[in-house]
Amino acid sequence: MPEQILDQARAALDAAPPTGDPAYTRYCHELAAHLTEDWADIRAANRVDIDRAEARGLPPTLVDRLRLTDDHLAAMVTLTGTIARELPVVLADPPEIPAGDWGVLRRVRKPLGVAFMIYEARPTVTVDGALLPVSVGNAVLLRGGKESAATDARLAATAKAALRAAGLPTGLVTVLDDPDRSLMKGILARPDQVDVLIPRGSPSLIDYCRSSSSIPLIASGGGVNHLYVHRSADLELAARATLNSKIPEPAGCTSVEMVLVDEEIAEDYLAALLGACERDAADLTVRLDPSVPAPAPVAGGPWRTEPLEPYDLGREFLDPVIGLRPVSGPAAAAAFVRTHGSQHTEGIIARDGEVAREFARRIDAAMVVVNGSLRLHDGPKLGLGAEIAIATGRLHVRGPVTLGALVTSSWVVEADGQLRD
Repeated sequence: MPEQILDQARAALDAAPPTGDPAYTRYCHELAAHLTEDWADIRAANRVDIDRAEARGLPPTLVDRLRLTDDHLAAMVTLTGTIARELPVVLADPPEIPAGDWGVLRRVRKPLGVAFMIYEARPTVTVDGALLPVSVGNAVLLRGGKESAATDARLAATAKAALRAAGLPTGLVTVLDDPDRSLMKGILARPDQVDVLIPRGSPSLIDYCRSSSSIPLIASGGGVNHLYVHRSADLELAARATLNSKIPEPAGCTSVEMVLVDEEIAEDYLAALLGACERDAADLTVRLDPSVPAPAPVAGGPWRTEPLEPYDLGREFLDPVIGLRPVSGPAAAAAFVRTHGSQHTEGIIARDGEVAREFARRIDAAMVVVNGSLRLHDGPKLGLGAEIAIATGRLHVRGPVTLGALVTSSWVVEADGQLRD
């Protein structure tokens, strides 16, 4: 079975027009039209997945990840338009370079090849995967979580119809039906057929892919993120940044998990945070280090406190929960991040600019946010363009994985008869 799937993807890649062909822009528009036309059927398939997830007793946060709404459709349609507008900019020919006094050297954009994406049960990622890599000429194999199997299968049919309407090989998008992971394991063993691996998910998934395959990898996931509140911080800003880094997307990869706060302001910061929870009706659980006194609970209030346990360090809560731990200063905060962080997104709230700059120099992460929400780590929000993932590795790409990171290039030299001595 893996052999047939890989052969079909490679054949589609070989048959596809070159990167930058107008067919890829047509595909963006066709995908928007087909998503809209098929939306009732996609929602029906999604209800099957939701019903199964609720019957299995999955946590509400994970069920919400599965759920598609009309707002998701609007976002998907907007994304297709964004990609269509970005393609000419991203794929514009770089300037030619003189080769001595005898020729011209230029770079030609080429796809990375066959990409294999492995990700959680989140159907919107299936659309991202069927759009971004394909729009720049790649073939893609998509393996989502089994919890979204019905939705993903229906989205695959929609993507293939859009490819067909755009005049592109339908084999450029393949959604794997892989409940027992046998296909995934077989494909991971084929670096001869798969050019790039893009896992999106937990640190354990990333580690599994690294140890199980020699396919070049764009690692994305493992958001064990910290926010350090320095003694010079504006505490109201620190409270608002904390809530914005957690509440809208508690299980998101840029969600804050642990707040590190200078010891002398820990109680004041906590008071500001809980006050912000009450003003915003933000449902939040704060796991407190034993050195921070727990305030008396407010009847009917939106927040609660619990003890911070040793196993909470380096943990993704995946819920509206944060840890709060006092530290002695910036060096101690940086040391804690180095020990427990996942090198994804870290932040500092400080009025002292030199402290903020030094913290950013000390921290090795794909992004360090100064005086803002960790959720700013987002390609479109930063003006970098649409993204398919946030990479935490050090090679090829780090941070938002935008269209430009999904292509490579060939050097072309127009030699005009030049030979080498």
